[in-house]
Amino acid sequence: MKRRAWKIEKAGRIDRLRLVEETLGSLKPDHVRVRVRAAGLNFADIFALTGLYSATPKGAFTPGLEFSGEVLEIGDEVSSSAIATGQRVMGCIRFGGYAEVVDVPASQLQPIPESWSFEQGAAFPAQTLTAWYALSTLGAVAPGQLVLVQSAAGGVGLQAMAICRALGAEPIGTVSGRHKKEFLAALGYEEVIVRSTDFAKQLDNLLSGRPLHLVLDAVGGKIQRQSYDALAPTGRMVVFGAAEYTPGKNRPRYLSSLWKYLRRPRYDPLAMIPENKSIMAFNLIWLWDDMTLFDRLMGEVAALELDPPHVGKPFPFDDAPAALEHLRSGQSIGKVVLTL
Repeated sequence: MKRRAWKIEKAGRIDRLRLVEETLGSLKPDHVRVRVRAAGLNFADIFALTGLYSATPKGAFTPGLEFSGEVLEIGDEVSSSAIATGQRVMGCIRFGGYAEVVDVPASQLQPIPESWSFEQGAAFPAQTLTAWYALSTLGAVAPGQLVLVQSAAGGVGLQAMAICRALGAEPIGTVSGRHKKEFLAALGYEEVIVRSTDFAKQLDNLLSGRPLHLVLDAVGGKIQRQSYDALAPTGRMVVFGAAEYTPGKNRPRYLSSLWKYLRRPRYDPLAMIPENKSIMAFNLIWLWDDMTLFDRLMGEVAALELDPPHVGKPFPFDDAPAALEHLRSGQSIGKVVLTL
């Protein structure tokens, strides 16, 4: 079977990404073949393409961690009661999502709710798993607790805000621009900070003495340190990204990244003991090495019955480079997806 896929022969520059035609081999017995209708974009794709992601595959690879589509073929070892040909599904994949057809284990697929579009399905798995794992498993969020969500208008941020609301926690969002704050206000989120050079004072004024229990951070740098300093005793910070190292249009900014790395926040575990604060960090990609946990988290997320995610801007499949640049620019709201 022939398919088109976006592929890079060697990580390092985004402009090395090429649309190629290739032949798929026979389907593995425990896999499902899916005709992709939409693929979600993540910052991990940009970091992988530029070689800055710790899990970047060696040699040639196709980016993409999540997708949605229709089941074309089912492997002989997959239970026929679990999935059916023609079924609408969404799923996660350890790279390979920017393709017209993908083969994945059946356990990495979930049915798309009937009222959701393919674009919404492709926008759900990776970002929602990230937000849920950060908030529940690591953050141990509880009703009534204050949660600071950095980049709250992005894909993960919006899901984190929604999950906080579903669990009875009180989210405070931070964003990079006023248009993003207005977007969140329209969704009913009243406590949102447009980050400035005096972020510490902004946060202190908004908290007004209230204890900050949890911070979700994917920004890094000075903002991260100031957020940590604002935590109340027993507060937790969960780090899952570092947007301040976002590459240039095609390749890493090596000198500025090195400078930021040398000036990165440093935390002393011994000091955390009397402060009674903690920092945790994770990379979602390792979940593919623990499918038992992966399945449990997917089940927990499904039980939340969240509203469909916000798709900010869909791009045609053939315009993947433009879609990546839109995401990289930091101007996107919600999820950026490719449509087929």
